[in-house]
Amino acid sequence: MTEEQQPSEEELAAAFEEQLRRLTPMDVILQAAVSLINLAGRRLGLDPSSAEERDLDQARDGIDGARALMSVLESREDPETLRPLREALSALQLHYARLAGPIGSPPDGRGPAEPPVPQAGAAEEAPAGGGPAQRSGRLWIPGQ
Repeated sequence: MTEEQQPSEEELAAAFEEQLRRLTPMDVILQAAVSLINLAGRRLGLDPSSAEERDLDQARDGIDGARALMSVLESREDPETLRPLREALSALQLHYARLAGPIGSPPDGRGPAEPPVPQAGAAEEAPAGGGPAQRSGRLWIPGQ
């Protein structure tokens, strides 16, 4: 058996430079969005092996970060290419909303911390066709 020869420091530096030459900011943004989506899923405890890692604040941060990056990606990338990311992000948002509970309730689901305060001049019923958020198709996350 022969021992594999380790690359020299110069060879490693050259390989790194070549990788940087080919890499684009959009590649890094896409990878960061994927990483944040994966991490948010772990912090939501979606995988039974990560249930002890549940942390709704960190999950929310991951979701918010991925959402922010999606707006940059959507300005440059093909919408069909981003569909799996949008679907994963939507699923995370829904799961987060289920775990976080109703607006005004603490994340542990014990019920509302305070009764909601009615807005002055607020309509009693939602307008026909839903409000602006429903019409836009974007999901609102509690606490934002």
